[in-house]
Amino acid sequence: MTKSVLQEANIRIGDTVASKEEAIRKAGNLLVENGYVKEEYVEKMMEREEVTSTFMGNFLAIPHGTEDAKKEVIESGITIHLLEEPVDWDGNEVKLVIGIAGKGDEHLSILSNIAITCSEEDTLQQILSADSSEELMELFSGVE
Repeated sequence: MTKSVLQEANIRIGDTVASKEEAIRKAGNLLVENGYVKEEYVEKMMEREEVTSTFMGNFLAIPHGTEDAKKEVIESGITIHLLEEPVDWDGNEVKLVIGIAGKGDEHLSILSNIAITCSEEDTLQQILSADSSEELMELFSGVE
């Protein structure tokens, strides 16, 4: 049975992290915990970050695995971590960390849908000030 890309169990509000590395590991470990990826995927997320930053602007980072990490993906999914305090991401402030794993080429459409959702300033402000997983589920309903 195919899981939904985003479930309430994939959302953490008020997370605290000391570094971008900790944020990436939390996002990856939640993907593992909820059955989207194998444990090795988390290390591939760390490798990706060494190659190129996953900071996207507007307080948003979207860590994901390298190209060869696709074999570690069980099902497409995302995790959302809305941080209590911004974390330094290579000199940029990040408050929203969206971990992503895509089966096959699904990561491209998922990334595109996340970018569309986060591109509207009003929507982004609603996301950053959300105080419930239900609210975030609704705001990201187009990501599926």
